[in-house]
Amino acid sequence: MTTEKLGRILSSVAKRMHADFEQSQNFKHSGEAGTSREVLIQQFLSGYLPTHVEAVHNVEVIAANGDVSPQSDIVLIDRGTPPFTSLKGFRIIPNECVYGMIEVKTKLDGVELTDACSKISRLRRMPKTAYRPISGVIPRTTKAYGVTHKHFPTSGMIVAFNSLNLETVGNHLMSWCKSRNPSEWPDSVWVIGKGHLQWGDSRTSSLFRSPAPGASLFQIDADPDQDILLPLAIHLNIHFSDAWMNPLDLLPYSGATPLGKIAKVWAH
Repeated sequence: MTTEKLGRILSSVAKRMHADFEQSQNFKHSGEAGTSREVLIQQFLSGYLPTHVEAVHNVEVIAANGDVSPQSDIVLIDRGTPPFTSLKGFRIIPNECVYGMIEVKTKLDGVELTDACSKISRLRRMPKTAYRPISGVIPRTTKAYGVTHKHFPTSGMIVAFNSLNLETVGNHLMSWCKSRNPSEWPDSVWVIGKGHLQWGDSRTSSLFRSPAPGASLFQIDADPDQDILLPLAIHLNIHFSDAWMNPLDLLPYSGATPLGKIAKVWAH
């Protein structure tokens, strides 16, 4: 009964999102419409992400080595992230604090899919190195994309309000991933009103949280009454409930910037 009740709630949410999406199409400027759609997805995410994870948009992600991310629609970060810059809603986020990114598309076709996959791949390649070690604690690791990481790797998802036939989108995705390592692949693709694409084991029909070497791509059509929001909410919980980060070390971000000059030392 509880599951059915949650399903009914999310079904009504999906209908409202569709109505808001239709309204956004009346905006004169495409930038305004795009921002409105990002906000719709951000608001949904905020209701179903674990409490230690925050969904933000209008951000720039930077790494201690100077790398800067491409513009991302929505970035999922640790709530303890320091506010480097917060000017008119714009924020700069240290990459170590990033748990994932979500690309929001109005209509997903081959070109838009390639754009989203490329952004996910680039952000995931940015290094996460500026952490302070915790003495006396066994180092924590996370296994994803066929590799063991000493940090929580950046996940990447695509959410669209419409798309080509889902099977066609799957063909485009398989073509893009064919010559690339799983560490570059998106974790999943979601299209409101149609269904989603997710990696798994074709022998057991079990789904993976993240792609791994040898994984198969599953097309999962949405239940007409539930849409994609219930499985997406569950996927978000599974994906980020154990998201973690070691204490951030801001010193590497200072680079060669002078922090002051020793003027006097008192010996004890």
